[in-house]
Amino acid sequence: MKKFKVLGMMSGTSLDGLDIAYCHIWKENNTWDFEIRQTRAISYHDELFGLLKNAIHLSEKEHANLHRDYGVWLGEQAKVFIEEHDFDIDFIASHGHTSHHRPEEGITFQLGHGQLLANTAQQKVICDFRTFDVANGGQGAPLVPIGDSLLLPEYEFCLNLGGISNFSFEKDGSRIAYDIGLANMPLNYLTEKIDLKYDDDGKLARNGKLIPTLLKELNALEYYKLSYPKSTGYEWFTSEIIPLIESHEGTIADKLRTIIHHNCEQISNAINKEQPRKNSQVLVTGGGALNSFFIDTLQEKLGSLTKVHIPPKKFIEFKEALVFAFMGVLKDLDEINVLSSVTGARKDSSSGVVFEPTKNH
Repeated sequence: MKKFKVLGMMSGTSLDGLDIAYCHIWKENNTWDFEIRQTRAISYHDELFGLLKNAIHLSEKEHANLHRDYGVWLGEQAKVFIEEHDFDIDFIASHGHTSHHRPEEGITFQLGHGQLLANTAQQKVICDFRTFDVANGGQGAPLVPIGDSLLLPEYEFCLNLGGISNFSFEKDGSRIAYDIGLANMPLNYLTEKIDLKYDDDGKLARNGKLIPTLLKELNALEYYKLSYPKSTGYEWFTSEIIPLIESHEGTIADKLRTIIHHNCEQISNAINKEQPRKNSQVLVTGGGALNSFFIDTLQEKLGSLTKVHIPPKKFIEFKEALVFAFMGVLKDLDEINVLSSVTGARKDSSSGVVFEPTKNH
């Protein structure tokens, strides 16, 4: 089978910018393999950041303009990156940026006009990976578990520590994935109070003291009693978590330590519920993987039978861009790239829309 050369592009809800990963992806002896060859993280300039952050409130016309302009901007970033390194590529796989996501109403929208992206970069583009699944009654999310399943089969659990914590694993022949609960969202909320973007390496939390009453109240939250499939987000954090954090005395360091202990208890509960095999490995990605106090605490709560594995920093930071590149490959081959066992859709699908560039005359 040929080696696919793909540019994966990802923009997440944290709005820290656009991640680009040039990947080689191939199949050998019926097993998928990959290499992340070159990466770039591009921060959003203030105007674009403001528009993307506010996209849900834009009028229909303003939203359409942003969809167009952002598609051209993505194409420009891809073109510069490709030309700078003189890359030979098969296509661009773009996640875009999610502006609306209300799957219960059958609505999801990824900004970044595919045809304009293709025309600007002068490359074939595969994008819009969520719409088809939502039309089939699915959540259109999470999408990353197909990558966990086929690219990282040696790990029993793939854990992502972003704003929230989620993980995926195989069970009875199906891939299962769901949001466990909190990760960096409450930590960053607290550090912003002292003008820090984040607690570097968990140094503040490591020196804090546990607040037992706060820990107990966090662990008693209703969300943790729900069975999966389940997902959560910012709304839950603002309505239920912030009031708890604010109702307790204690320093920022004390609260950071308490929340990390809470996060790790809930994550280890979720993993242990699946009765992991002895010496099973938990692959950790997302920003939380770079916080050594978070990771040390997690390993302590999991005990000696389950090993936490931290991959190289480049993989931690560009895993999602890689997975969208891989989803593009599966779409190109007309193979399944969205799992109904994860999204709750009526069936698995090969999702994504293909745009060929119109030649510049």
